[in-house]
Amino acid sequence: MAKVTAAMVKQLREMTDSPMMECKKALVEAEGDIEKAVDVLRTMGLAKAVKRAGRDTNEGTIAAYVSEDGKKGALLELTCETDFVGSNAKFQGFAAELAKVVAELAPADVDALFECEMNGNTVDAELKEMIHVIGENMKIQRFERVEVEQGGLVSYIHHNGKLGALVQFSFNNADTINNDEFKSFAHDVAMQVVASAPAGATRDSVPADVVEHEKEIYRAQAAESGRPEKFWDNIVNGRLKKFYEESVLTEQDFIKDPDITVGQLAKKVSESVGDDIEVVDFVRFQFGE
Repeated sequence: MAKVTAAMVKQLREMTDSPMMECKKALVEAEGDIEKAVDVLRTMGLAKAVKRAGRDTNEGTIAAYVSEDGKKGALLELTCETDFVGSNAKFQGFAAELAKVVAELAPADVDALFECEMNGNTVDAELKEMIHVIGENMKIQRFERVEVEQGGLVSYIHHNGKLGALVQFSFNNADTINNDEFKSFAHDVAMQVVASAPAGATRDSVPADVVEHEKEIYRAQAAESGRPEKFWDNIVNGRLKKFYEESVLTEQDFIKDPDITVGQLAKKVSESVGDDIEVVDFVRFQFGE
């Protein structure tokens, strides 16, 4: 049996991010064989991950990934037990890796994601190992994947990691995705989605039941107003127009310049870039919703 030295413990710790005492125990069990000790640690990690699986996960982060060509993207919510871990760079990096797996491999749901390949392993095994390394239970809460044929995607994650958006733009020229003016505009639009939580990107994308609910409220308000019934439709239409201006992304005032709407800015950027750019749709995640 090879002697377990401090240098060996240090090497194993650097390889696995496991606690020092666990590294020493694993090396003793593996009789000084580093590779076997890694397997011992992974087995220990699996056992601990199973024990932690029942613990509550009320903290975590939203992560995003968009492919280099802008054609594939994903938002993902990964939960953990404490805010300290939720803001940890290693945890957030792992969440971003998971979002990339979702975008590239297109799993149907979380169960299918567990079976996807990640770093030469399965996502399920990588998650269990991360639970072991970090020392907290973690759960892949949800994800949404988007793929486009024409145009591109841009993402934005708020600095606290609790809000994220993936915005779909249509345009004709493949090079537009790398144009600096477009990138600045698209980043600002994605940031506005996060900040203002619009009901839809365009009027057509606002769910019909949301529009009908608003109309019902406006009809009731018109009936209570004391105005003759012949004016009620005008009242409803006027208030619905105001709703669209406040709640539809392309009709909202641009967050950095209230004198122009997002839709108007898209046309302005289109002229400058030499392409026909439109905001098509978005996905917005708020942690814990």
